[in-house]
Amino acid sequence: MKRFILTPVRALVLSFAGAIAVGAVLLWLPPATVAPGHLGFVDALFTATSATTVTGLVVVDTGTVFTRFGQCVILGLIQLGGLGIMTFSTILLLLVGKRVSFRDRVAVQSAFTHAQIPSMAALLRWVVLATLAAEGLGALLLWVGFRGEPHRAFSALFHAVSAFCNAGFALYPDSLTRWRSDPVINLTVTTLIIAGGTGFLVFRDTVLVMTGRRRRLSLNTKICWITYMALLAGGVLFFGVLERNNSLRGLPLGEKALATWFQVVTLRTAGFNTLDFSTFANATLFFSIIYMFIGASPGSCAGGIKTSTFAVLVAAARSRLSGHLRVSIFQRSVPDATVTRALAIVLASFVVINGAALALMIVQTGSHSHAATRGLFLELLFEVTSAFGTVGLSTGVTPTLSPIGKLIIISVMFAGRLGPITLALATTAGRERRFTYAQENVMVG
Repeated sequence: MKRFILTPVRALVLSFAGAIAVGAVLLWLPPATVAPGHLGFVDALFTATSATTVTGLVVVDTGTVFTRFGQCVILGLIQLGGLGIMTFSTILLLLVGKRVSFRDRVAVQSAFTHAQIPSMAALLRWVVLATLAAEGLGALLLWVGFRGEPHRAFSALFHAVSAFCNAGFALYPDSLTRWRSDPVINLTVTTLIIAGGTGFLVFRDTVLVMTGRRRRLSLNTKICWITYMALLAGGVLFFGVLERNNSLRGLPLGEKALATWFQVVTLRTAGFNTLDFSTFANATLFFSIIYMFIGASPGSCAGGIKTSTFAVLVAAARSRLSGHLRVSIFQRSVPDATVTRALAIVLASFVVINGAALALMIVQTGSHSHAATRGLFLELLFEVTSAFGTVGLSTGVTPTLSPIGKLIIISVMFAGRLGPITLALATTAGRERRFTYAQENVMVG
């Protein structure tokens, strides 16, 4: 019988699964809900998974169904899942003065970057300070914006943490729609989303260059910033054009600009909304699916395949089509192993999304005719992609899912949060062969 070895991949999976299980039990307890006993265990498990994976999909209203204790449990799961459970465990080891094992170093490092980190303590110190500073400042600004709201201090803290961790959980049934025209709330939340979705090391590298402590940005930082901003700019243009005669019609110019900016930013795996996604045109929903699939930067609180993966694939396609054997970005060659890893991540993501979408369509539509379920295909695909990209946006399908449908989305959220990390570790941690097979060409394309 083979001995069980706790590899970094297994440690990550078990730690997230353990946190979800504990969170589900806590949310299932009578003190967690306003009406004790009315929340089923599947719904409690769904909520715990959504919070721990910082997705934001909900089957019940967070603000009215859960008590303050339940909301604090959700808030704790968001913070825990946003920074990474292995990160927290390593922080605890450092605080009590214990030695951090190599396995823990690899697990924590995998949550932020695949480059070598000279000082684990310095990385964690930066992560904690940056997180506390961003969430504290964000909570203060939201406290000002939530003037007149009851319990606005807790509401400001909850939404600041939820925004920075790209979770998308809100204490209001309409998310943030009621503040669609408020510039303080809109700009604060979107800034927190961008900060949390940029990536800790990308943000740190940028700060070091701006303060003169480093001469130039790393290739990874350049790729992440340029890809992120290009997608934001393109998103604003596309969304504005696609929704100009739909959800944006009749809004004042300033409110229209704020709404467009907010929706495009939140598509980068945040999950808040100030417009009703169920009213969007089909073209807008399909455009949103693409953006949710790409996600934000690696090493951040966000999900998706990541902007750097997308950039590497675009560069690889450009190189192959132009006849170049090597993939290069900004006059730097990209290792073949990185290109292979990017292809593996995208392929695995496609398999998970398409398989889950098919399963969800079978469960939710059953033997009904196409005419009876017309339009549901796009909505279910949107739901699955939102779950895999840990976005949390929905067209309203989530609460109507059957118990089996909810379990499918739970599995997708779990795979979406851990899939890219575990896949990257699995493709680099294997034992290298000491031999190679004979090479033979295969017809492709």
